[in-house]
Amino acid sequence: MGFMAASPSVVMLKGSEHTATATLPAAFSDLLPHFLVEPEDEYIVKNKPVTLTCRSTPATQIYFKCNGEWVHQDDHLIERTVDPATALPVMQVTIEITRQQVEKIFGLDEYWCQCVAWSTTGTQKSQKAYIRIAYLRKNFEEEPQGKEVALDQEVLLRCHPPEGVPQAEVEWQRNEDVIDPASDPNFFITADHNLIIKKARLADTGNYTCVAKNIVARRKSTSATVLIYVNGGWSTWTTWSSCSAVCGRGWQKRSRSCTNPTPLNGGTSCEGQNIQKSACVATCPVDGGWSEWSKWSACGADCSMWRSRECTQPSPGTGGKDCQGLDLQSLNCTSEQCPQSDKKQFVFSHDYFFPFLLCPLLVAVSGAEDVALYVGMVAVALCLTLLLIVVVLVYRRKKEGLDADVADSSILTTGFQPMGIKPKNSHLLTIQPDLTTTTTSYQGTLRSRHDTTGKFSMTNGPLLDPLPNGSHTLHNGKLNPDPADFVSRLSTQSYFKTLPRDVANTSYGTFNFLGGRLTIPNTGISLLIPPEAIPRGKIYEIYLTVQRKEDLRLPLAGCQTLLSPVVSCGPPGVVLSRPVILSMDHCSDACLDNWAIRLKKQNYEGAWEDVLLMGEELVSEPYYCQLEAETCRLFSEQLGTFALVGESLHMGAAKRLRLVLFSDAYCSTLEYNIRVYCMDDTQDVFKEVMQMERQLGGRLIDEPHVLLFKDSYHNLRLSIHDMPQAHWRSKLLAGYQEIPFYHIWNGSQRYLHCTFTLERLSLSTCELTCQLCVWQVEGEGQSFSLDFNIAKFLLMDNNATALAGPSAFQIPYLIRQKICSSLDAPCPNGADWRMLAQRLKLERHMSFFASKASPTSVILDLWEAQHFHSGNINQLATVMADIGKQEAMIFLVSDGEC
Repeated sequence: MGFMAASPSVVMLKGSEHTATATLPAAFSDLLPHFLVEPEDEYIVKNKPVTLTCRSTPATQIYFKCNGEWVHQDDHLIERTVDPATALPVMQVTIEITRQQVEKIFGLDEYWCQCVAWSTTGTQKSQKAYIRIAYLRKNFEEEPQGKEVALDQEVLLRCHPPEGVPQAEVEWQRNEDVIDPASDPNFFITADHNLIIKKARLADTGNYTCVAKNIVARRKSTSATVLIYVNGGWSTWTTWSSCSAVCGRGWQKRSRSCTNPTPLNGGTSCEGQNIQKSACVATCPVDGGWSEWSKWSACGADCSMWRSRECTQPSPGTGGKDCQGLDLQSLNCTSEQCPQSDKKQFVFSHDYFFPFLLCPLLVAVSGAEDVALYVGMVAVALCLTLLLIVVVLVYRRKKEGLDADVADSSILTTGFQPMGIKPKNSHLLTIQPDLTTTTTSYQGTLRSRHDTTGKFSMTNGPLLDPLPNGSHTLHNGKLNPDPADFVSRLSTQSYFKTLPRDVANTSYGTFNFLGGRLTIPNTGISLLIPPEAIPRGKIYEIYLTVQRKEDLRLPLAGCQTLLSPVVSCGPPGVVLSRPVILSMDHCSDACLDNWAIRLKKQNYEGAWEDVLLMGEELVSEPYYCQLEAETCRLFSEQLGTFALVGESLHMGAAKRLRLVLFSDAYCSTLEYNIRVYCMDDTQDVFKEVMQMERQLGGRLIDEPHVLLFKDSYHNLRLSIHDMPQAHWRSKLLAGYQEIPFYHIWNGSQRYLHCTFTLERLSLSTCELTCQLCVWQVEGEGQSFSLDFNIAKFLLMDNNATALAGPSAFQIPYLIRQKICSSLDAPCPNGADWRMLAQRLKLERHMSFFASKASPTSVILDLWEAQHFHSGNINQLATVMADIGKQEAMIFLVSDGEC
């Protein structure tokens, strides 16, 4: 017991000191050693040695054995203590293991150590402790790969960490933040270290990294980008819009949007149409109409009788107007029932009105009221006096205004005579009007005819000498200003600052009442100014130009597309006595059942306004259109900027496209490029592409081809086939090229084309034959045969004209006047302007012609606009002869005799 009570003693021995065997008390001599601490597995990190510890009680000796060999006794560090609780002796032994010791047997077997404890009773062995060299390789055996996954789909990211001892632990990071599956159950990390996103969310988009780490190092994989995309979905259809027509056939539409959901992160857009159209018929509004008046009622006691009518023939319906006027009418009367029947009565009805509404009217009904009668007569006299004074003042003012006007004689008497000027303007000289101005660019202003100082050449005497037999020849002066000077002169004016200064696409001229014509070469655009359209005594400088589409973008929406060039004529605001005719090409299929074609005009603020719906023109409006197969003729009483915009009513609507093929003018290499332009079938676009290709050194290799492009939302595909394989081969990787639908349909893309790169096997090869195939996806296609020599090319015509006066028209002025006077008057047998319209196949516009003061003149204007280059005046003479007008014979007279 005394030993148990003794304080613990510690004895530490190093080396040979531990050879002394501890003596156990007799009470514990029969106990086997019991290990309190056994050596554990250890890892050597870099070059740091590890320490193994073994503790046993009761023990007299403890030794370590490593890999079957006893560790030298000098390497043991011994520590002896006494357990205060049991009074048993406790021995602890430690040793150090270095990297060199382990590496000696590395690869043969694992390095292990265990300790053996002795007591007087026997021995005990501890568990084996394995010592390993720790490491972690740099490269992952499998790294995660980026993915694009649809919303709500499962995502699997694989990761196989680098080899290491001890085995590396793996964690996942998203955008450098550690992923904790415990806090976000949507993530799951498998036993083999793969990451699973159970249901992809938009928030799961990011960069994912696999991180491997152990006691030696920490490694990160390359980041894998996970993109969660959303495919677009259609919303529900809107309700059908109201019918576009107020009365009769029209169309209505409904729409949907790709917002359910909206495509995100590269998700596919919705397939199909976003707008549906359907034909509709609107019930026409019925304006109310009065029935017949009822009979007068009997004369009542109040000396009046009544009659009525109802708004029932027809009754107003579907938004029609109610009847205007009174439905009840009263009338004073005399009868036996009237207590005042013996007195003089004045009968007043709503159907009759006294002429002088502004004058008070007093009626005498008895002798006592004669004074009132006299007063009324005086009032009437005063009213008449005031009215006479007003008329005199108005007449004098008009007369004063007329004194300042220019006096101009008619060419039907002695030709075009010099104009007269009042004495107060005697400092101004008589001018010679310019009738044959020929220029190719416009810039100009609006001037009164008097404002001509320093501008026109002067002549003495009459401009036209009288000819025998009453015939007259019109002589035209010439004015050839410098176009560049004309451009700079107009550029200072506010309105013209926005006009393009493209001389090649602009024409201008100076015109008087004899009219003229402006033409932009090779564009199909012209402006006909009929005789008498410009008031007598006025001289206008008028321009005509084509606006570039990228400079003047029209607001297009839905199924709308630009069908014509944007054309400006002006200056705006000039006073015209009759409509001018603007001719320009269009690219629609000219079927109004497929289109809603609108004429748009740009106002002074730059905004675009709808001024006319094709097929629903009103003769009272200042604009009227004739739509031909390829050309639109616009009658306009105002100058400005115009364009045709079409809206397809269904998928059968089609635009005409022109396919034009170009190549390099000179080819000295084996490689040969064919550029196929896809453009609206209008001459102005073709001219623009021709000009660009000339600048690039290109040449036209085949005649243009026309293709109908339908509003089917399908792209246009082009391919080349059937080339002679012995001489040519294609260098394209794809079998075809594709142009997106909307790039073509909106009509605002310039120089839209694709290039086919071919290669000839010999420089001596010049002949190329092949097939050009063009088709819309899921639609019918067309095939064009090409056979040309790459050393030859086509040339384009180039003619320019701006004519003023009689030279601008095929019909001489005097003959025109006689035809108009002969046909304008109605004829009982129908041999008048109506028959002329029918023979010229213009009967569709009868109502428009009839609304004009001279229908024949408007018909002849349209004929001039249509047949300036191709018309035969003798054919028109034949039509006149068929009508029965002998004046047609004058057409056969030569120009010198007219």
